[in-house]
Amino acid sequence: MQQTTEMNSDSSHLKQDLDPQSDHSSDPYPNPHPQPQPRRPRGFAATTAAAGTAGGKGRKEREKEKERTKLRERHRRAITSRMLAGLRQYGNFPLPARADMNDVLAALAREAGWTVEADGTTYRPSPPPHMVGYPMKAVESPISSTSTLRNCSMKASLDCQPSSILRIDESLSPVSLDSVIATDRDTKGEKYINASPVNSPECLEDDQLMQEVHTGEHGNDFSGTPYIPVYVMLAIGVVNNFCQLMDPEGIRQELINLKSLNVDGVTVDCWWGIVEGWTPQKYEWSGYRELFNIIREFELKLQVVMAFHEYGGNDSGGALISLPQWVIEIGKDNQDIFFTDREGRRNTECLSWGIDKERVLKGRTGIEVYFDFMRSFRTEFDDLFAEGLITGVEIGLGASGELKYPSSSERMGWSYPGIGEFQCYDKYSQQNLRKAAKLRGHSFWARGPDNAGHYNSRPNETGFFCDRGDYDSYYGRFFLQWYSHSLIDHADNVLSLASLAFEDIRIIVKIPSVYWWYRSTSHAPELTAGYYNPTNEDGYSPVFEVLKKHSVTMTFVCSGLQVSCQEINEALADPEGLSWQVLNSAWDRGLTLAGQNALPCYDREGFMRIVETAKPRNDPDRRHFSFFTFQLPQPFAQSFSEVDYFVKCMHGN
Repeated sequence: MQQTTEMNSDSSHLKQDLDPQSDHSSDPYPNPHPQPQPRRPRGFAATTAAAGTAGGKGRKEREKEKERTKLRERHRRAITSRMLAGLRQYGNFPLPARADMNDVLAALAREAGWTVEADGTTYRPSPPPHMVGYPMKAVESPISSTSTLRNCSMKASLDCQPSSILRIDESLSPVSLDSVIATDRDTKGEKYINASPVNSPECLEDDQLMQEVHTGEHGNDFSGTPYIPVYVMLAIGVVNNFCQLMDPEGIRQELINLKSLNVDGVTVDCWWGIVEGWTPQKYEWSGYRELFNIIREFELKLQVVMAFHEYGGNDSGGALISLPQWVIEIGKDNQDIFFTDREGRRNTECLSWGIDKERVLKGRTGIEVYFDFMRSFRTEFDDLFAEGLITGVEIGLGASGELKYPSSSERMGWSYPGIGEFQCYDKYSQQNLRKAAKLRGHSFWARGPDNAGHYNSRPNETGFFCDRGDYDSYYGRFFLQWYSHSLIDHADNVLSLASLAFEDIRIIVKIPSVYWWYRSTSHAPELTAGYYNPTNEDGYSPVFEVLKKHSVTMTFVCSGLQVSCQEINEALADPEGLSWQVLNSAWDRGLTLAGQNALPCYDREGFMRIVETAKPRNDPDRRHFSFFTFQLPQPFAQSFSEVDYFVKCMHGN
C-alpha cells in the first residue's frame, strides 16, 4: 500500500513537471518566480544536438562510409571500363573513348535490330513488346560450320552459349542500365580481372582459332588501304663519340638494300653526348653532315632524333653513348642533377626534370641547354630543311628518348615484369614536392610513398599499389597527380622552345608502351613511369592536351609481340588494351599519330599485328598512322622477304 502511494506521488510530480500550466501551490518550497521549463528540441535542432553529443566519433564514421562508397564506385567503374574495352576490341563496336553504359546499350539494341534515336527513344519497325528476348548472333567459322567459340572475341561473344538471350527491360531507367545481364551464366563471385576470356586456360587455342577466322575473312591483303610512309632506323654507332662517320661504304650498301625495299626514308639519332660532348656550347656536327650527304645521294627522306639521353645497357651490343662529359663532371659534385630513387641511387641516363629551371649547368637551366642544342642543329642544317630533305624532328623528353621517368631501368636492377620505382628523390624534385604539399595545405604530404615496394615487386606485394591500396587514398592521389604533372610540365616547357627552334617543321614526341600489369587496378608500372592511369583515371588525356597545344605528332611504341596466356595471367599484361586506349584517346583529341616497333620483328605474324595497329580495318573513320619508324631485324638478309612484304602492306600495295 505504501509503495502504491509513493508511485502515485511520483506520477503527480512528473505530471506537474511536464505541464507548465499545472498548479504548484502544493509544493513544499514554492518558487515566487517560477521559470518555464525548456522545450525539447525537435527536427533539425534535435539532429544537431544528437550530433553534438556523438562528437567526433560520428563524423569519423560518416567519413569512413563516404570513402567506402567512393571505393565501391571506383570498383564499379573499373568493371565497366573493362566491359567497354572488350566490346571495342573484340566486338568492333564504334564506341566513343568516354562511353558509358547508355552507349553500350544503344549499340547492343541497334545490333539487335532496334532503332535508337538521339534522345534515347528506342523502338523496332513493329510495336515493341514489354519484354523481348533476342538470341545472340553467332559467328560462323569458315573452318567448321559446327564449331562454337568458347570465348568472347566478337560481338556475338557477349555470352558463349548459343542459347543465351540478352533481355532488355524497358522499365529500366537510363541511369540504371549498368545491370544488363546475359542469362544462362552466373557471374557471382567472379573477379572482374578474370571476366576477359583471354584469362581462360583455353585462350591460346581460341586465339589461334580466331586468327584463322580473321584470315579467312580478310587474309593478309592490304591492297587499297591508306599509304603509310616507312622510315628505317639506322644502327646506333654509325657516328662515333668523336663525331666521325664510321664505315661510309657500309652505310652506302645498307642504303642500297633499303632503297630496294622502297622505304621512304631513314631515321638518325643525333646524340647530345657526342655533339656537345666535351665543352659547353661547342657543337661538332661534321660526322652527321657527312652521313646526311650520303642519304641525300639516295634521294631518301630523313627524320632526326634530338637524343638527350644516354645509350648503353645489356642489349646495346657494346656501344655506349653517355651524356656530355662536362655534364658528368658537374654530376660528380652535384649528383642531384640526376633522377634518384628512394634508396638514393642516381640514374645517369638523363637529367632530372627538377633542374629544368635551375641554373646548375654552367649558368644554364636544363631547358636552356636543350634549346641551345636544337637551335644549333637548325642553324647547321638549314640548307637541308630548305630543300625538304629533313621531314621531321623527334624531341627526346626522357629515358630512352620517350616521355617517361627512368622507373624501369635495367641498370638499376629492374627486370620484367617489375613495377619499377618512383624517381623523385633528388633535392630539386623534393623542393617542388614540398611547395606543392604546402600549397595544398598538407605539408606532411611532402614525401614519397614508403610502401611502394622496389623495382621488381608485384603490385599485390606492396601496400601502395595493391587493390584498394594507398595509391587511391587522399595522399596517394595528391602524390601521383604531382608526379604526373611534373612529367607534363617538362614536356610543355621543352616543346615550347622546340616550336621556336623548328618553326614550320613536324615535331615528334614518343610515348612509351607500359603494358604489363595493365589488367590490375592500380597500373603500377604506368604510375611509376609518370602516367596517372589507374582504372578510375585517364592518365593519357592531360598529356595529349599538351601535345595538341604544340601541334605535335605523337609516336606510339608498338610491341608487335603475341602475349601468351601465361604472361597475361602472371603479369596481367595487355598490350592491345593499352594501345587501344592510347590511340583512340589521341585520335579523339585530333592528334596526328605515328608508330614505331619496340623490338625487331622476325616473322610475318608480328609484322601483320603492326600493320593492323597502324591502319585498323574496322575503324569507321578510317584513321591511320601518318608514318611508321621501323627497327630492322638483325641479321637483315635472313628476313628480307618478310620486311619487303611488310613495307608493301604499309604502302597499301
